[in-house]
Amino acid sequence: MTHTLTLPRSVEWKETFISLLDQQLLPNTVEYIKLHTLQDVWDAIVTLKVRGAPAIGITAAFGLALSLQNYDVQTIEEFKKKLQADKEFLASSRPTAVNLFWALERVVNSINNAISINEAKTLVIHEAIQIQAEDEATCYRIGDYALSLFNKHDRVMTICNAGSIATAYYGTALAPFHISKERDIPLKVFACETRPVLQGARLTAWELQKSGVDVTLITDSMAAHTIKTKGINAIIVGADRIAANGDTANKIGTYGLALLAKAFNIPFYVAAPKSTFDLSIASGAEIPIEERSAKEITHIGDVQVAPDNISVYNPAFDVTPSEFITAIITEHGIIHSPSVDTIKLVLN
Repeated sequence: MTHTLTLPRSVEWKETFISLLDQQLLPNTVEYIKLHTLQDVWDAIVTLKVRGAPAIGITAAFGLALSLQNYDVQTIEEFKKKLQADKEFLASSRPTAVNLFWALERVVNSINNAISINEAKTLVIHEAIQIQAEDEATCYRIGDYALSLFNKHDRVMTICNAGSIATAYYGTALAPFHISKERDIPLKVFACETRPVLQGARLTAWELQKSGVDVTLITDSMAAHTIKTKGINAIIVGADRIAANGDTANKIGTYGLALLAKAFNIPFYVAAPKSTFDLSIASGAEIPIEERSAKEITHIGDVQVAPDNISVYNPAFDVTPSEFITAIITEHGIIHSPSVDTIKLVLN
C-alpha cells in the first residue's frame, strides 16, 4: 500500500518575489513571507527564517535571480560585475553551510558565455529553478538509499531538521521516514529537541507529525538513556559541510550522538547530497564553525533564563570525525566507511 504525501515547501520562486516559509514561527504559526529584495534574502538567511543547507542554497540562488531585475546596467560586463558583487554579499550571510557558496557560484557561472543582458537574465533564473528541481530529485534518491538501510519497526534517532523544509522537498536525513510513510513501512523516530534554537522540537517533530510518521520528542540530554532503554537501532543526521576525508559538520550535538552510537555499537549515518561535500578541504579542521548570539542561550524567547553578563559559548555546529560515521548516504549511492578513497569512488 502506498500513500501520497503533501509535504511543506520551504521556498518557491514567484517571478517578482520569493515565497518563504518562515521557520522561526513554526510550529505555532505556518506563515509564508514575501522576499522582494536582496537584503530581504540576506536577512532571512541570517535570522534563520530559512535554514537547512540545501534550502539556504536554493533561497540564495533565487535571491540572485530576484536582484538582477533591478540592475541598471548597459553592458554584459557591468551585469556580470554587479551579479558578482551580489553573490559576495549573500555569501557573507552564513559561513558553514557549503551549499550556499555552491549554489551562488553555480548561478554566477551559468552566464559565463552570455553575450547579452537579456540572455544572462534568462540563464540566471533558469539555473536557480534548476537547482531547486534537482534538489528535490536528489532528496528522493537519498531517501530511497537510506530506507534500504532500515528494517520495519526500526527505532531511529535524529537531531536538528534535515527534512522537507530544509531542502527542496523530502529532505535528507528525514527523507527515508517520509518515503517509508509513502510505502507503508513502519519506522519509529526519536527526535532530539536540538538546543538552543530547538529545530528538532519546532521543526522535525512538526514535520514528521504532519507526515504521519511515528515520532517521539526528547531533550538532547536524554539521548544516551533513550538509546539504552528504547532500543534505538540507528542514528541518522544531515550535514552542512563534508570534508574530503568524510569529516562532517552538522548541528551542534551531532558529534555527541556519533560518540554514543560508537559506545552502543549502532550505526551512525549521515545523509547529504554531493553539493554538501567540500573536496577543497582535507579535513574537518578546516571547516569554519559559526558562533551565534549569546541570547540564543541566555533567553528562551524573550524571557531571560541566565544571569546578566554571563560568558556564553554558542557554536552552531560541531564536526564529527569520519571514523565515527558508518556511512554517508548520497544521491549517487552509499559511501561505507567514508574516507578520501571511498568518497571519490562513489562521487566520481
